[in-house]
Amino acid sequence: METGLTHTSTLTVEDKHLAARVGSGDLEVLATPAMMALMENAAMMAVKDALEEGMTTVGGQISATHLHPTAKGKTITATATLTGIDRRKLTFKVSAADEEGLIGEGEHVRFIVDKEKFLGKLKK
Repeated sequence: METGLTHTSTLTVEDKHLAARVGSGDLEVLATPAMMALMENAAMMAVKDALEEGMTTVGGQISATHLHPTAKGKTITATATLTGIDRRKLTFKVSAADEEGLIGEGEHVRFIVDKEKFLGKLKK
């Protein structure tokens, strides 16, 4: 795996993505958690094919600004670029945009884990 891996994920804003529905606000605009989830998806997909079989990545931290509102029906894209690798810790630059331009940006950290071992940590 090398830095520079990138992926862009796309989403059309639906009712389920609105702040008033998610509970993160009371307006009918794209919820910040929905934007951040798309950023995480882009990061996950950026490195998916570079992982060994049985491995995946899990989100550990995300810090992002939500700069502009986006209305229902608009399309947003989130792009993640791998900027750092420290053993199992992966750092990404993330950004999101709609048809009008940049709506959010930040940094996201993911960790490489063994799927089976990770799920074995669930409390029963």
